[in-house]
Amino acid sequence: MSQTSPQQIEYNLKVVRQFAVMTVIWGIIGMAVGTFIAAQLVWPELNFDIPYLTYSRLRPLHTNAVIFAFGTSALMGTSFYIVQKTCKTPLFSDKLAAFVFWSWQTIIVLAVITLPLGLTSSKEYAELEWPIDILIALSWVAYIIVFFGTLAKRRTAHIYVANWFLGAFIVTVAVLHIVNSMSVPVSFTKSYSLYAGAVDAMVQWWYGHNAVGFLLTAGFLGMMYYFVPKQAERPVYSYRLSVVHFWALISLYIWAGPHHLHYTALPDWTQSLGMVMSVILFVPSWGGMINGIMTLSGAWHKLKTDPILRFLIVSLSFYGMSTFEGPMMSIKSVNALSHYTDWTIGHVHSGALGWVAMITIGSLYYLIPRLWNQTAIYNTRWVNIHFWLHTIGVVLYIVALWISGVMQGLMWRAVNSADGTLTYSFVESVEASYPFWFIRFVAGLFIVAGMILMAVNCYKTIRQGTPTREVLDVPAPATSTAA
Repeated sequence: MSQTSPQQIEYNLKVVRQFAVMTVIWGIIGMAVGTFIAAQLVWPELNFDIPYLTYSRLRPLHTNAVIFAFGTSALMGTSFYIVQKTCKTPLFSDKLAAFVFWSWQTIIVLAVITLPLGLTSSKEYAELEWPIDILIALSWVAYIIVFFGTLAKRRTAHIYVANWFLGAFIVTVAVLHIVNSMSVPVSFTKSYSLYAGAVDAMVQWWYGHNAVGFLLTAGFLGMMYYFVPKQAERPVYSYRLSVVHFWALISLYIWAGPHHLHYTALPDWTQSLGMVMSVILFVPSWGGMINGIMTLSGAWHKLKTDPILRFLIVSLSFYGMSTFEGPMMSIKSVNALSHYTDWTIGHVHSGALGWVAMITIGSLYYLIPRLWNQTAIYNTRWVNIHFWLHTIGVVLYIVALWISGVMQGLMWRAVNSADGTLTYSFVESVEASYPFWFIRFVAGLFIVAGMILMAVNCYKTIRQGTPTREVLDVPAPATSTAA
């Protein structure tokens, strides 16, 4: 027997670079649209009497842009990076990976075109019409094949925990999307849901909450379990806790959707089931937060000088806060006050801007220099400024909407003791909310300013770098020789 020289394999970093760049671009667009519609609540004339610029058409564009353009592009790019590095093997198929990138960007552009035109299924987080839904399914199936195909040909004995979370998010989102998007087309641009009434609402919020639970939580936890230990230069605090965290989270999250439908036509037992599962969900969520933050054990001093690590760790603090607040708001007596108010919007954004955006920004600041053969981001001081712009923006946003939301809930339920009539009209509650909506708009300006600074920082990093070419030496198979 003779041994040939080692083979060299090259990671596919091109698709990771593409997703990284588009994540920053879509982040600016999505957050800028959100800030613009926040301004419209204060100054309604900003729609300029143009139907395409009305709040009702731009709001779904904002949610789709931040969740599916910014958030999902980040997840696709980082998952392709993580699965290659942790499995010590290149992607299963470069062509399929390229298809995932280009098809996903096409979907986002189609959303940018169709939603302002009013072409919508009107289902929360699933507004896109049926031809685009089919393209989403095709793109996602290709994503599944690339990710799990790479896992299958790994050169490591075990599957690192980040890949468990990423795999769960990828499979579950596919099922959620396909089931919720089942519809009857009546034209190329219009369809009606296959479900009706309370069943349609239940399927929609089974999808809607688990888009939060698996895409915006499980997926980004996969990101956290890779980039926090990398930036901290410490192993995960407890690998055993990470496994318990994974199984508990995915077992419980899928049941939580009915808490969006308290006091509706949904059967009471279903509402109660959603509430109970949501409250229990607090435990594994905080297990994950503790595991991430405690990874910094022995390296707390790095927070003083490392703004990238600060992004990552503060994101976990917001994750812990959001996953305490969510279960609390799912309790029926609390929900009676919070439902339909700004409190819910504040809660969503503490998760979206505090957890999702900050873990993404921190991960990109870690990743982009490495993708362009640089030792560090162009200007670390700018990263620090971005951190404070973003943190101040998020805190202003959520505190303003907490106050506004509780105030709205109390005003709506206030009655005159003499005759039982409502103390306040709805218009009075809107008028009282205006100062807090203005603060939300200012908070949006802080956040968008930070994202623009990030874009400049990343652009300069890319300009002075060259695309990284990472190769890995692997043993070649032994060959037989004649005696």
